[in-house]
Amino acid sequence: MADIRKNTVHTLDITGYTAEGMGVARLEGQVVFVPYTIQGERWRVRLEKVNKNVAWGRGVELLLPSPMRLQPDCPLFGKCGGCQFRHMRYEEELRAKGQRIADALERVGHVKLDLPPVLGAERPDRYRNKVQFPVSQGKQGLAVGYYRPRSHDVLDAPDCPLQPEAVTRLRAAFKGWMEAHRVPPYSEGTGRGLIRHLYVRASSRGESLVCVVANGDSLPNGSALTDALRQAEPGLAGVVLNTNTRDTNVILGDRYDTLWGRDWLEEDLCQLTFRLSVPSFFQINRDQTERLYRTALDFAQLTGSETVLDLYCGIGTISLALAKQAGRVIGAELVPQAIEDAGENARRNGITNAEFFCGDAGAVARRLAEEGVRPQVVCVDPPRKGLAPEVPAILAGMAPDRMVYVSCDPATLARDTDRFRALGYRPVKAQGVDLFPRTAHVETIVGLQRRDM
Repeated sequence: MADIRKNTVHTLDITGYTAEGMGVARLEGQVVFVPYTIQGERWRVRLEKVNKNVAWGRGVELLLPSPMRLQPDCPLFGKCGGCQFRHMRYEEELRAKGQRIADALERVGHVKLDLPPVLGAERPDRYRNKVQFPVSQGKQGLAVGYYRPRSHDVLDAPDCPLQPEAVTRLRAAFKGWMEAHRVPPYSEGTGRGLIRHLYVRASSRGESLVCVVANGDSLPNGSALTDALRQAEPGLAGVVLNTNTRDTNVILGDRYDTLWGRDWLEEDLCQLTFRLSVPSFFQINRDQTERLYRTALDFAQLTGSETVLDLYCGIGTISLALAKQAGRVIGAELVPQAIEDAGENARRNGITNAEFFCGDAGAVARRLAEEGVRPQVVCVDPPRKGLAPEVPAILAGMAPDRMVYVSCDPATLARDTDRFRALGYRPVKAQGVDLFPRTAHVETIVGLQRRDM
């Protein structure tokens, strides 16, 4: 019998992956999680934490490597909390994500579907159109970068393979300005200091928008910052100051002041144009979002006459795409600014058959049902936690013909799919779309149909 204690070393075979992208092995029936390993590999593993039924280990010697293994191309891989899959070929990453979706649907959702391969990205790098850099004073000096895993320790990151080169140039100019003018970073421990985050958006049109999140309503030598950013990036559209003086982990405060240029970008998606302000929600991978939405439209099977209810509609991206093929679209979103943006985006694109309501998804759906609204199609794209417990029953009570569920978490998707199944809706197809290459996240769409149809 093996000695399963902390710091003991064992030879283990990696048989799968966790939802977080760690390798999974077994030691005399006990599950062991080992990061940065690949299914099919054999490792000498040192146990670092041991609980009753599960343990966490660290690979100390690779005995049998996978043909899918790569030498990571980022010096910060394994140190920052961004990527989980840079040590493997992209095809293995997609296979792992497809297996994660299938396992969740079968084990949690009690559904077995013939799943096609996950739709991978043509460009797995440089796709992030939004980056948020925490700023901190560390032992090695000023750090503008990313948090280490499971901590608020900021790792200085001169570059990241997931972000556009424009973001890299703007970050360098911003850090140089802070150092040249001795601008103090904010300290979470003391509540003192000025700069909390650097927030950058980039569009497919080649434009960028910079937002400085500060513990105050002004910046010292602000004109020098604007000059440095404009010189670093010719495509810079604007510089915005966001004031956040609260003791909170929430990044953005409520006040915005434009220091130079404009406070928005334009982005093209599904032959539509969207205006994005700093707080606007927009998927971070524009190209893969197009594939995601086109798949959702295919699942919706619209003929041009349907009423569609789109819950968690954000700034109206998928609502407006649906509106081009539907009779009427009703969007609902809890964030007031997003609803304002959705209405403006509808006007900008000349779409007149879409209307938007601000409110909780369940409350809006219940009110519409009471008013006699009977959508033929319902689309939901909830946050990672999925639908609130009461929402599936409310939606099923509206008796739509079809539902399209877009999810960024296979586990909560599977849970809610099982709830809909008990309410008379059967899942008929599913498709994974990789919006987040080199990370453990994956987007999934499930199409459901009323069982009596």
